[in-house]
Formats: sequence, structure tokens, C-alpha cells
Amino acid sequence: MPDPRFFEDLGPATLAELASLSGARLADPADGRHLISHAAPLESAGAGAITFLSDPRRLADLAGLEGAACFLRPEHAAQIQAQGQAARILLLTSHPQAAWAAAARRLHAPRRHDGAQHVHPDSHLEEGVTLSPGVVVGQGARIGRGTYLAPGATIGPGVAVGRDCRIGANAVIGFALVGDRVSIHAGAVIGEAGFGAAGGPSGVVDLPQLGRVILQDGVTIGANSCVDRGAFGDTTIGENTKIDNLVHVAHNVRLGRNCVAAAFTGISGSTVVGDGVAFGGKAGVADHLTVGAGAQIGASASVFKDVPAGETWTGFPARPLKRWLRETAWLSRKAGGRGTKGLE
Repeated sequence: MPDPRFFEDLGPATLAELASLSGARLADPADGRHLISHAAPLESAGAGAITFLSDPRRLADLAGLEGAACFLRPEHAAQIQAQGQAARILLLTSHPQAAWAAAARRLHAPRRHDGAQHVHPDSHLEEGVTLSPGVVVGQGARIGRGTYLAPGATIGPGVAVGRDCRIGANAVIGFALVGDRVSIHAGAVIGEAGFGAAGGPSGVVDLPQLGRVILQDGVTIGANSCVDRGAFGDTTIGENTKIDNLVHVAHNVRLGRNCVAAAFTGISGSTVVGDGVAFGGKAGVADHLTVGAGAQIGASASVFKDVPAGETWTGFPARPLKRWLRETAWLSRKAGGRGTKGLE
């Protein structure tokens, strides 16, 4: 379930309503009265959930659905029937993700600042919090002792900010839980929706982002950097990790402790980064990868494969440093007409 501090529950809804809203068709019209309370990814869909399946390699995962409903393509439903699997609550559509997005928007809505007061009376500020002019604090937010908020900083509904933090001018924090001694510099945006889109019958649609951001103790986020909230789970930045200006951390990334990321680094969605990893300026990491503890990623490197712990990678595409140096030296000799010996 999405965290109720950040998302309003709009359910339940019947499957008949969700089918009509999304343009899907119930495989069994008798399921139309089944009530759905929340949206969920396939791996955590339980009773009362609505989910989707678009990858046929995950058809076996439908066997674990109990009391949940699933959007999927008609041809995938036919495969389930051919395999003799037990009947499931299925909604048939050519656009499962887009249909799920429509259902999720019916069931959940992000909480927005309520009322006209800059500091909501339902927020809780411990003694010693300093609020500069123009600061906005939403309902249900909590801010710890000794924290300083610079002019124009915005703390969204439900956000928890720990003690002795520094929130820079015009920084925006939403859908987030922030530890102690965290520094978020001017213009940084924490907890906005990550990039998720799917093709629908009328064009590309946004996928709701129903997760959170967790910033652990001692984290620093540089000016104008962005840390997106999870698509459903959490985006997590580990203790004492330091992020430079103009860095982007995408949804569902798990960044370890004592990492550093120089300016213009981009870490794509659902990547897992171990402790003590260093990213040079303008480094880029593709989605759903693992970067092992203690690895170093060189400036402007483009990582498309998992990086083993402790290794240094660089180049485009990124590969181990010694290999990159050997290849670069060989290319330099060839370009200069010196030597004919190939790569060793």
C-alpha cells in the first residue's frame, strides 16, 4: 500500500468500474463486483490489489496472485488457459501498463498542501527550528530540533525531516523521510515523480509514482540535484553519502553508504549501488544494474553492465580501466601510424 502520509486513499472501486475507466475487458464478467482497494506491482500484489503484467516471461508469477486482479494482454491470458493454470481475476487489454495507470489514479492521489497558511497548523516543529521568510510546511510534516530552512524552502505534506539539518533556499522536499544532519542545498528537489511512461490507445501516458525517498543520516544533496521517489517502493540514499550539484538519482535506486557522486552524474531507475562507490563527473549508469561496493566509475563513463566490487571502470561503454587504457593506447598508435601489433 502507498504510504498514507503521502498518498490519499480513494478506494475501493469495483473491477467493473476500473475496467470501464481503463478500457479493459473482464475475462469473466462475473468478477465485475470484486472490490479493489489499492494498486501494486506484480511481485507484491495481494488481496484487494490491482496489478499488471506486460512481460510474458513473468506469466508464472500469476500463480501467486490470491484475491488480486491483473491487467494483461489477451494472448497472454490464452497462454495461461493453454497451460491449464487455475482461473485468475484477469482484465484483458492491449495496453496493460496504461490501463493500470488509469486504475492507480482512481485509487490513489498524492497529498497536496492543504489550506492557505504557509506553515500548516497540523505540522509539528520541535524547539529550535529556524524558518526563514517564504518557507512552506505542509500538513502532517515533522521537523526536528536545530534544523534550518532557508528562504523559499518547501516541505511537503507528511514529510519528516530530522534534527540539525540544513535545507537550502527554494529546495523542495516531498514524499520523503529525511534523517539527522542532512544538508540539502539550494534548488534541490527531493521526492518528485520519477520518469515512468507507457503507450496507451491515445498516446503516451504517465505512470503514477507511488513510492518514497529515504535520506539517511549525514547525507548531502547538492544544488539543483534531483532524487526521484520510488515508482512503488523507496529510493534510498545511504548514510554519509555526498552528492554534488546537478546530479540525478532516478526512482527506486538504492545508493549505499559513504558514496560520492560528482556533478552531472545520472543513475537510472532500480540500480543498486554498494557502499563506498565513487562516480566521476558526468558518469551515467543504465537501469536495473548493480555497482559493487568500493567500485569507482570514471568521469563521463557510461555503464551498461554490472560492475564488480572494488573495480575501476571508465569509457563508453564503460569497461575495466586497464582494458580501456590498453585499447586507447592501441587506437592512438593506429591513428598515428606507429606499429601494427594488435591488441594483446
